[in-house]
Parts: sequence; C-alpha cells; structure tokens
Amino acid sequence: MAKESIVLDRVTKRFGPKVAVNDVSFRIEEGEIRGLLGPNGSGKSTTMRMIMGIMKPDFGAISLCGVDVLRDAIAAKRLVGYVPESPYLYEYLTASEYLDFVGTAYGIPPDERRQRVSELLGALQMSEHVNEVMSGFSQGMKQKVAFVAALIHRPRILVLDESLNGLDPRSARIIKDILSRLSKEGVTVLFSTHVLEIAEVVCDKITIMNEGNVIAEGTPSELRSKVGLPGSTLEDTFLKLTGSEDTAKIVEALKL
Repeated sequence: MAKESIVLDRVTKRFGPKVAVNDVSFRIEEGEIRGLLGPNGSGKSTTMRMIMGIMKPDFGAISLCGVDVLRDAIAAKRLVGYVPESPYLYEYLTASEYLDFVGTAYGIPPDERRQRVSELLGALQMSEHVNEVMSGFSQGMKQKVAFVAALIHRPRILVLDESLNGLDPRSARIIKDILSRLSKEGVTVLFSTHVLEIAEVVCDKITIMNEGNVIAEGTPSELRSKVGLPGSTLEDTFLKLTGSEDTAKIVEALKL
C-alpha cells in the first residue's frame, strides 16, 4: 500500500467574509506528481501556502509525511522544497553565494552543498552564470535558481506554485524531466500551472479547484470521462468543469 505524503482534511480559510478555501480534502501519495488547477481566485495558491505553513487554516488539518504542519511547523518545512510564482531572491548576491547561503541554512556540509549546487545548475544549463549577480538575471533564470534552492536539501515533497510558467520551452522540458526523475526516486510533487499541456503530460493525477472548492479529481483520462468528453484535450475538460466552456463564443464576439 502506497504511503501518503500530503493529506488535507476539511481545510478552510477565510479572508473576512470571503471563503477562499472551503472544506477542502485530498490525499497525495508518495512519488506522485499531482497538478492543482483552477481559474484565478480558485484558492490554489492559498491552499499551497497553507501546505507550506505560510498561512494557517481557520479549520481543518494538514500533514506532510505524517508530520502535522500546525503542530510541528519546523519539522514539516524540512520535508518540503517550495518555489512560488515570483520567488524572492537576494539579488545583490551571485547565484553561487545565494545557494551557498540556502545550503548553510539547511545545515548541509560545504562539500555536499557545492556538489549538489553544481549538479543542479548543470542540469538546468546555468553553470556559466553561477558567479553572476542575480539582479541581472531574467525571470526564467531567477526561477531556475529558486528551483535549485528548493531541491538543495533533497526534500521529500516539492511544491511549485505557477513556477513553470515563465520558463522558455527548453527549460520547461528540462524541469519536466527532472520532476519525472524525482518522482521515480519517491519525491512527491504538487504544482499548479495555467499551462494545461504541461499538466496533461506530467501529472499522474489532477485536482481542479473553483471558487475555493475541489470540483473534480482524477487522472486526465478519468476527468475527460467524467465530463463526457473522451478523447478531448485537458483544456476542454477544464473549461467545462469550471463553467468557462463558452470562452470560444466570447472570443468570437470580440472579433466583431
């Protein structure tokens, strides 16, 4: 029986009168790549921030590899690597200096962190930029550095919040290959993206949120069957589930 890496049980988060996440429950197994999809404002990022312990739920429980995020936040954070959509980096440092700082914070011995950084930057084709100050980096380059920082301590769970969207196609392909390898090594990956083609190719399962609720869950083929669109694209399935299937009509109307 597969172990569960991420468990959300009836998680709710409110901002004043607005319910951003409403009684959400799902379970993700060890080594699974799970996509978290939904339109803007659906509650994806809030859910991920609660998983990371950045926000506290108003109700419900979250555990990572059996560790309660609320009761033992530090132990939970040691298990996870996190890359937000717009990572905050100390841009006055070089990539090498920043990653050395991150590795030191995790208590990784000097030789091990240098080797780890070298391997990861090499895989992401960033080796030639290792001694450059990050203020001159493009958004995609900054995302790569943040990705390395998230992996440097060999986390058991990787959480990516829209962090693949700013990458060029070649870099996105490299990241997809790395995610596939990590999954085979038992690392659990949870990521959100607006690029549905990536989700369809990479994910073992997909959870779709809308207006703070989980409205569907399953493999891409299972989701297509649920909405009666076998053989369709994930985009068609997503639009139907989120009530946006009339988008084509809107686009046509704007052409008039």
